[in-house]
Amino acid sequence: MDEAVGTTLSRFIADEQMKHPGATGEFSNLLVELITCARLISREVNKAGLVEILGLTGHRNVQGEEVMKLDRFANETMIRTMSHTGYLCMMASEENADPIPIPAEYPKGKYVLCFDPLDGSSNIDANAPIGTIFSVLQRRSAGDDGDPEDLLQPGRDQVGAGYFLYGSSTLMVYTTGSGVHIFTLDPSVGMFLLSRADVRIPESGKYYSVNEGNTAYWEPGVWKYVDYLKSATGERPPYSTRYIGSLVADFHRTLCYGGIFAYPEDHRSPGKPKGKLRLLYEASPLALICEVAGGRASTGRGRILDVVPEEIHQRVPLFIGSKREVEWAEKFIAGEMQPPTAGLSAPPPP
Repeated sequence: MDEAVGTTLSRFIADEQMKHPGATGEFSNLLVELITCARLISREVNKAGLVEILGLTGHRNVQGEEVMKLDRFANETMIRTMSHTGYLCMMASEENADPIPIPAEYPKGKYVLCFDPLDGSSNIDANAPIGTIFSVLQRRSAGDDGDPEDLLQPGRDQVGAGYFLYGSSTLMVYTTGSGVHIFTLDPSVGMFLLSRADVRIPESGKYYSVNEGNTAYWEPGVWKYVDYLKSATGERPPYSTRYIGSLVADFHRTLCYGGIFAYPEDHRSPGKPKGKLRLLYEASPLALICEVAGGRASTGRGRILDVVPEEIHQRVPLFIGSKREVEWAEKFIAGEMQPPTAGLSAPPPP
């Protein structure tokens, strides 16, 4: 067992900071503020059914989705808490149509924060796992107030990324590029304790996670790939499916056990966005975590971390998980790999 297991998150962050003599402590303090947000959101998630904040607000977010009451609380908590820290020059939330400036009365910092305040909110009333995803970038513009262009950086330029998972226990998973670490909230003391350090995703797994209800809208390479996973070969048994419908929960399982999570392109209409998941708030931060842990994250045609955002709510397809399974997906989409004809199901209707 790693002797560091049980270390408090604040101590772990301080120890990591000491490994970088030039560190100012700003990024470490930024993480501490994010932890404060997570504790507040976790508290509300745990008592949601008791205080009548489950359900819908009656409003829709910029994505056209109905906003859950906990969504609104989480978003407002993130904005209110992070605005006055002095470490940020700008923010962007999946719930807000425009970039979020730091109010003039607060000091500005050198970092930019992108976040999905409550991923998986369609599962709230079913008490399924949900989470908060965050991505941290450095300001590129010269002004103290930052510029919307500061948000439009490829994922490879992230200085840190992570997520909080609110489930049977509350977890924090984060990376600054030199390891992926998992912390568990001890509710008795209100502190996050290290539960796994330097997490490595298995090079291959036995699970696949995808919404097969959308099969009819996939391109042929994708349905052939999924059919291949479901088919037994001489080298392996069929893969088993695991799908919650909460990205952060499905990804966390994939990180721990290997395999692949996929949300392919949707080809039902020419004008429809090709992907569903948001690059800045979902795909890029999880891709950084996955790659640092030894996995792979792709659009199906290229590395997620190399995609240069064109606007803050850009969507992309996502194939993320163990290297072997993601490489197979890319090969099937490119037509470089074909499943055995025996057992191959007929293509879905157009």
